[in-house]
Amino acid sequence: MTSRLSGRALAAPIILAAALVLAGCKNDGSAINAKAMKPLPEKLVAEIQKKDMDAQSPILVRLFKQEAELEVWKQDRSGRFSLLKTYPICRWSGDLGPKIKEGDRQAPEGFYSITPAQMNPQSAYYLSFNMGYPNAFDKALGRTGSQLMVHGDCSSRGCYAMTDEQISEIYALGRESFFGGQRAFQVQAYPFRMTPANFARHRNNPNMPFWKMLKEGNDHFEVTRQEPKIDVCEKRYVFDAQPAPGSTAPLNFSPAGRCPAYQVSEDVAQAVRQKQREDDTKIAELVSRGTPVASLNHGIDGGMNAVFASKLPNASTGLSEPAVSTAALGSAPGTIPQHVNPPKTPEPVPTAFAPSSPAPATQVAAAGPGENFFAGLARKMGLSSGPEQSTPAVAAKAKTVRQEPRRARQTATQTARAARTDPRPAPKPGTSKTVAASAPAAKPESASGSATPLAGSQPIVSSNSFSSRWSAFR
Repeated sequence: MTSRLSGRALAAPIILAAALVLAGCKNDGSAINAKAMKPLPEKLVAEIQKKDMDAQSPILVRLFKQEAELEVWKQDRSGRFSLLKTYPICRWSGDLGPKIKEGDRQAPEGFYSITPAQMNPQSAYYLSFNMGYPNAFDKALGRTGSQLMVHGDCSSRGCYAMTDEQISEIYALGRESFFGGQRAFQVQAYPFRMTPANFARHRNNPNMPFWKMLKEGNDHFEVTRQEPKIDVCEKRYVFDAQPAPGSTAPLNFSPAGRCPAYQVSEDVAQAVRQKQREDDTKIAELVSRGTPVASLNHGIDGGMNAVFASKLPNASTGLSEPAVSTAALGSAPGTIPQHVNPPKTPEPVPTAFAPSSPAPATQVAAAGPGENFFAGLARKMGLSSGPEQSTPAVAAKAKTVRQEPRRARQTATQTARAARTDPRPAPKPGTSKTVAASAPAAKPESASGSATPLAGSQPIVSSNSFSSRWSAFR
């Protein structure tokens, strides 16, 4: 009992500070902001109780651009995080990929921490919380930008915008978690759900190395159902790092500096490795079956969940997934403002204008010409017997093999006819007149039509190929 009381006493100042910030109190003693202190809806409270959670237990938020969804996860009484509710995103801007610089209209991707000080009860967009961009990882890469929010009003210029009714609930869930003692809640922002199908579709995207790193954090969360501990060193994210065996000194991470010696709990590391192996196998299978590659686009204007787009005349979901059937969509969760600006339909990028990677040309022995990392993985695993083999080079080779017997029969027939009609004697063996002198010598070609490489040489992969980018990233 004494320890419980002392714990409450220690938590009281934190809760009081959070209450003052969240309530929007001013030095002049003005009234508490009614929007910021609106209680949780009864229906949501009932759902919290049904899922064996407490109203003030910690939360975690996940954002997905392509699916245009925001998830709120909440810690249940077993100590694990479970999905409480999924909110369709009314509007997000930019393209799939991270925010790079101020003014690029990109919504951030990565791992962000939200403290009580980042909650804004006086927001011009009803209510909001600041995502904390740029974080340590963004800063290490020199990325710029500010005031990137999750807010209401369904209007976005680099933010994730909800309806006012939605942000009211999300804000209240964050507020209650702070009142319960949570010092900060984590936001995980992704381009899409980290599934094998999505990685197969986007396998040629220049952002793939970055997305593979985000997937590692996603995998830590999914196998443990705990908020992953985030650190940054060597300009990359590190997840659930612990001091090395025998070390008593605390870990000291420098975002741009060398990583300290650390370890990951063997149970967690093994579970993550197992998940990654299973996902890589599925990705390779999907690639071998000829899963179409998602096209790059220009005129990017973000996305909107189909439940909102279906309620607006001639609206597009943009880069978000279109609705299969608008009849299956219910009413929009909240009020869509009159000034809402739906995203435009993306236009494919011409090949000549496709973004390129700055990575240098690299010789890659693991993947043949025309293969990306996942295609090479499929070939290694013996999964390349499907439609993935139907590349121009393979098709040409197969066609050549099929035509060889026909050509041999035709040549034999023509030779026999010539012997009956040509009065000239047949050339002696070993003479050089078997080929007409006027016919130029043809250069040997491969099945793909390109010059045959020298024996022992390795295929050169273009610097814009995914294989070179993935090799450099590894």
